[in-house]
Amino acid sequence: MKTHFRFLLYALLLTSLLLPAPRSAYAAIGITGVQPNVVSNTSGATLVVSGTDFVSGAVVILNGFGALNTTFVSANVLTADVPPGLAIGTYGLTVINPDSTSAILDNALSIVGPTATPAPTAFARPLLVVSSYGASSTTIVSFQDYDFEMTFVNNGQATASNIVATFKSGDFTPRATGGVRSLGSLGPDQTVRFFQPLTSGSVSGLNLATLEVLLTYTDANGTSYSETFTLTFDVYVPPASGGGPTATATPTPTPKPILRPQLVVSAYRTDIVPLQPGSRFMLSLEISNVGSAHAKRITMIAGGGSAGSGGSDGTPAPGGVAGGGGDFTNFAPVEASNVQFIGDINSANTFTAQQTFIVNATTKPGAYPMKFSFVYANENGVTYTDDQTITLLVYQLPQVEVGFYQPTEVLFTNQPNPLPMQIVNLGKSVVVLGNLKVTAPNNLGAQLSNNVALVGALDVGFPFTLDALIFPDVPGPMELVVVIDYTDDFNQQQFITKTITLEVLEGFIEPTPDPNNPGGEEPPPFEEPETFMQMVMRFLKGFFGLGSAKPQPAFPIDGGFPLPEEEPVIVPPKG
Repeated sequence: MKTHFRFLLYALLLTSLLLPAPRSAYAAIGITGVQPNVVSNTSGATLVVSGTDFVSGAVVILNGFGALNTTFVSANVLTADVPPGLAIGTYGLTVINPDSTSAILDNALSIVGPTATPAPTAFARPLLVVSSYGASSTTIVSFQDYDFEMTFVNNGQATASNIVATFKSGDFTPRATGGVRSLGSLGPDQTVRFFQPLTSGSVSGLNLATLEVLLTYTDANGTSYSETFTLTFDVYVPPASGGGPTATATPTPTPKPILRPQLVVSAYRTDIVPLQPGSRFMLSLEISNVGSAHAKRITMIAGGGSAGSGGSDGTPAPGGVAGGGGDFTNFAPVEASNVQFIGDINSANTFTAQQTFIVNATTKPGAYPMKFSFVYANENGVTYTDDQTITLLVYQLPQVEVGFYQPTEVLFTNQPNPLPMQIVNLGKSVVVLGNLKVTAPNNLGAQLSNNVALVGALDVGFPFTLDALIFPDVPGPMELVVVIDYTDDFNQQQFITKTITLEVLEGFIEPTPDPNNPGGEEPPPFEEPETFMQMVMRFLKGFFGLGSAKPQPAFPIDGGFPLPEEEPVIVPPKG
């Protein structure tokens, strides 16, 4: 029996030695490389951080700067955005997982200054020209809708990017697109063909109607280029009725300038900055009439819209204002519809229109265009529609509560006082915060320790604590200023500031020991010398059996003086 038990014990011991050691609860995070490792401070860059055991929610910290906008790709790859404008130098990189495990790579990134760009080689640039153009009709008639076709070709030796074609109002007014078309990119010898709806103006008495097109684009280095094209179209001339003498050459009359109003949004602002999901704000638009005629019966349509065009004689066309087809995914009007009547704006005058909107609660942070259409008429009753586009920025600011996790209202001077700081994420998503710093600027003699810490990723509802110490010197009200830095949705550094008022009292001062009694011992009892009469009285008391003991000595009170002794009452014996 003992032999079997000993064999079983040896087998268990051998099995424990051969089995692998249990793995730690948290994986061993590590950084193996960063690409690119050299970035110019004139433009930001996206870093690819490779390593091991990355977890969703990991944050990349640029040592000496703060947290970067980080995206989790896989357990071995993270991407982080480096903003422009960093100081030149070499930076280390730290990756922090949500479980607080971290890894550091020293000298991971070098920030360099701008370098001189060599002069471009001759003809090594994009060059866009008009290959062909035309209208849906061979001749143009006043106040009619047409579809215009244009074809651009890149005759340069470099790719043209961010191509934008803008149709300026003149003899024609753009429709549907607001007069702006984005055409993407175009390589060398490539062509692009597109259509643009236009409405003709008053072209009666003209031989040619002109359309001006502004074309802007960039090359691979970000250099901007612009070209302006003037397109001409034949105007329909009705035939002369009846016979007459043979036509003779006459001087060509000078065309009269076209008098028409033109509305543009010269400026706009919101009463709340910045805008966040769920924010209700008032949008103010400064509308200027830059045309040469008065604008009558102006209607502003948020989101875009149109109206029936009137004839040259002022007779309105059937139908009214169409403003129900706008895009209200991110911004929706409240308290009123998206159609607002403004009135009249004379030439060279400005009017401020206001309307209340709300940011959709599901809107993500970013830049969003917002379209406005202005429907109006001139003094002859001819109807026009101008489309304008503005851009509104939406932010997602961190919602944090700064306070103490233990009651702290009173501090004392000349002694260390704990400051149990706490930050709680009250938002709906994880936020990445930078450094937390606690200062006391109005108490000049106060000294703080352990008052700076890096927060990093903060989950919803989870606290971050910091146990700081403060040594105040001056009693009275003291203001603690808590500052938290972070990077917003547009890679700009922002700060959260919270002021907490505390009361500082005089601290306890130990009493100074008495030099005559350094040990603090109780003085001995005070004994007065006995007089002759007192000895006689004690003898008589003992003779009559009344007690002849000496009186107990008195202890000194307030300076060492004994209490006065009462005079004894002598009772004469009977008989």
